[in-house]
Amino acid sequence: MHFELEQRINKPAEQVARVFVDPRFYDLLDTLPNLGRPEVLTHDVHGSSAHLRIRYRFTGHLSSAVRAAVDPEKLTWVEDTQHDLATHSARFTMVADHYADRFQCAGTYRFDAVSPTTTTRICAGDLRIRMPLVGHRVEKAIVSGLRDHLEAEEDVVERFLSQSTG
Repeated sequence: MHFELEQRINKPAEQVARVFVDPRFYDLLDTLPNLGRPEVLTHDVHGSSAHLRIRYRFTGHLSSAVRAAVDPEKLTWVEDTQHDLATHSARFTMVADHYADRFQCAGTYRFDAVSPTTTTRICAGDLRIRMPLVGHRVEKAIVSGLRDHLEAEEDVVERFLSQSTG
């Protein structure tokens, strides 16, 4: 399933792009729905390049059909992201800790300046869940969860930047 999601953040693109390479930002994301506190595993910044690996845990509700096929305690993954701060863009893969044979997700995101004080983050990717009968429903649920996460994340980004620069 291909997806494209958009965030609108009321801060300059340069600042917003740098938020996503700051490990302190991820500590604030435990307040968002459906995810536990992210764990920063790797944080390497060299000039305008950055590499982050962050483990996430799904904590949201799963239908009984999905729970019959997967253990909710095993819904963890590592997002491996290469950031290019010069172009305000990133490439990512999500690697499942469990069920890796059933889950594939990779994509890109970029931070576009809409105005000097407003940024649009465009996240596009491809998600594939290999599960008989429920795979497509799981894909739709994951993309819906990503959309909800990005919407809630907008306020966290703005709050983080206001605290950092205020």
